[in-house]
Amino acid sequence: MSKRFASVSVAALLVALSACSAPEEAAVETPVAEDNAVMGTDARDIHFATFTLDTHVDIGADYGTPALDPGEHTHAQVDLPKMVEGGLDAAFFIVYVRQGETTPEGYVEARAAAEEKYAGISRMLANDPDRIALATSSDEVEEIAASGRLVALIGMENAYPLGDSVDDVPMWAERGVRYMSITHFGNNQFGGSSNPNTAAGEPEEDPGLSDLGRELVSALNDNGIIIDVSHVGKTTMMEAIALSRAPVIASHSGARGVYDHARNLDDEQLRAIRDNGGVAQMVAFRRYIGAMPDEVLAGQQALAAELGLDTPEGREAATPEIFADYQAGMADLRAQYGDVDIAVLADHIDHAVEVAGIEHVGIASDFDGGGGVGGWEDASETPAVTAELLARGYTPEQIEMLWSGNVLRVLREVRAAASSGG
Repeated sequence: MSKRFASVSVAALLVALSACSAPEEAAVETPVAEDNAVMGTDARDIHFATFTLDTHVDIGADYGTPALDPGEHTHAQVDLPKMVEGGLDAAFFIVYVRQGETTPEGYVEARAAAEEKYAGISRMLANDPDRIALATSSDEVEEIAASGRLVALIGMENAYPLGDSVDDVPMWAERGVRYMSITHFGNNQFGGSSNPNTAAGEPEEDPGLSDLGRELVSALNDNGIIIDVSHVGKTTMMEAIALSRAPVIASHSGARGVYDHARNLDDEQLRAIRDNGGVAQMVAFRRYIGAMPDEVLAGQQALAAELGLDTPEGREAATPEIFADYQAGMADLRAQYGDVDIAVLADHIDHAVEVAGIEHVGIASDFDGGGGVGGWEDASETPAVTAELLARGYTPEQIEMLWSGNVLRVLREVRAAASSGG
C-alpha cells in the first residue's frame, strides 16, 4: 500500500510514549540527517513515499495528559514531532500489563492496569482527532491515511488481564484491539512464556497451551484479533499456530539464527509462521538482537542508579532534564565502547527473509518499551531503516511489504476468517 492512495501526502505524526519506561528504554534524540552524504535524496524520497507501520510502540503512565503531551517534543522516543520528522505513518499502540500472580487479586490489578493503558490511548485520540485516528481494519487504515491523518491501531501485550475466562475478548475487540499476545515474561493462565519466571518456581520447559489457552486462540479468531506469538514459548507458539484458523504475527521479535536469545524465533518457528501465512516483525531492541558490550551494560546500571532511574518510582518522578542527562550519558558510553546498530537489525531482517520469504517479515521498534538501536534511536530517525534496506538491495516494493503491506494483508485475512467463521 503506497502513499499514492492518499489524497493528501500523509504527514507522519503519531503519539508520545511513556515517561516511566525502564532506563534502558530511553533514547538519544538525534535530528533526522539532511545531508545527502548520510541519507541520499533518493532514499529519503522513497521512504516518505512508503507507507510505514510500526507494530509495537509502548505507552506509559499519564499518557495523553499534560505530564506527557504527545503533541509536543518530549524525552520519549515517540511523539508527534518525531513522527513528522521521521515519516512514520502508523503504529500499534500497546495495552501492556506485566505478568503478575494468576490469582483473583492479580487479575483485578491487571485489569485495572490494562484499563489505564487503554484510557491513555483514548486520551491521545481525543486530544488530536485532526491529526490521528483509530483504525480497526486495513480499509480504515487506508481511509484515515488518505484523509491526511496518522493512523493508530491497538495491540494488547499479555492476555493476562483477561483473567480466568475469555469472556472479555469481544469487549477488547469492540474497543479496537487488533492483536493480542498470549504471554509476556513469565507463564500465565493461557500458556508458556519464552522467558519463564524460574526464580518463582516456573519450569524452564514450556508447558504449552492450557485448556483456557486453547479457548483463547478460538476466541481471538472469532473476534478478528490477530494472535501475537512474541514473548511466547516455542511449544505454546507452535500449538497456537496449529489451532489457529487465521494467520498470526510475532509483533516484535528477532531471528535466533542471527543472535541466540530466548526472545528470538528460531528457523523452525519462522517457517511455521510462513506456513501459517503470518508475519514475523523484526525488532530494533539492542539486548535481543546483538551482544551489548559489558562496559555499556555496567555503565548503564551505574548511570541509572546515579540519576535515580533504577526503580519504577524513580522513573515516574524523573524530570525531562534527568532523562536528557541519561540519554547523553548512554550516548557517550556507546560512542566509547560500541553499539548494536541498525545494520544488526537489517541482519535479522535479511535472515528472516531468507528463511520465511519477503511476504512474511516486517519491522518493529519496541520504542518506549526498551527498543532502539544505533541509527534508529527514536521515531525521527526512521528513514535510516529504509536507507539501510535500499543499500542491501531491497526494492521499494519489497520495502513497502516489510514496512506495512505484509501486516495489513494479515489484518485483512484475520478479519475475513472471523467473518466467515472459519
